[in-house]
Amino acid sequence: QVQLVESGGGLVEAGGSLRLSCAASGGTFLTYAASWFRQAPGKERDFVAAISQNGRGTAYADSVKGRFTISRDNAKNTVYLQMNGLKPEDTAVYYCNAGQRRILTTDTMPYWGKGTLVTVSS
Repeated sequence: QVQLVESGGGLVEAGGSLRLSCAASGGTFLTYAASWFRQAPGKERDFVAAISQNGRGTAYADSVKGRFTISRDNAKNTVYLQMNGLKPEDTAVYYCNAGQRRILTTDTMPYWGKGTLVTVSS
């Protein structure tokens, strides 16, 4: 069973950038597909980006396409989310999600981190 710990959140001005990291432990990470979800106050948790086991496949929510990039380093057991051109509506708690999936998926998977807060000021 894999454990996930997110980091890299914080306060940033609109137009700025942040890079989130999700460090995995307790499993063979290269067998896990991974995703990022986010939850704004009073709203449901929404899909943001996904990456396949080997990193060759990626998918993005329409709202972040062209601004966010998901990547992974299996040697470091880490998934990243580079966020550029941040907007106030990107303010949310960002969660790392993972599961043993052989194909790219935008569905939720069994394992979650505790989240990291991103706040974008206008």
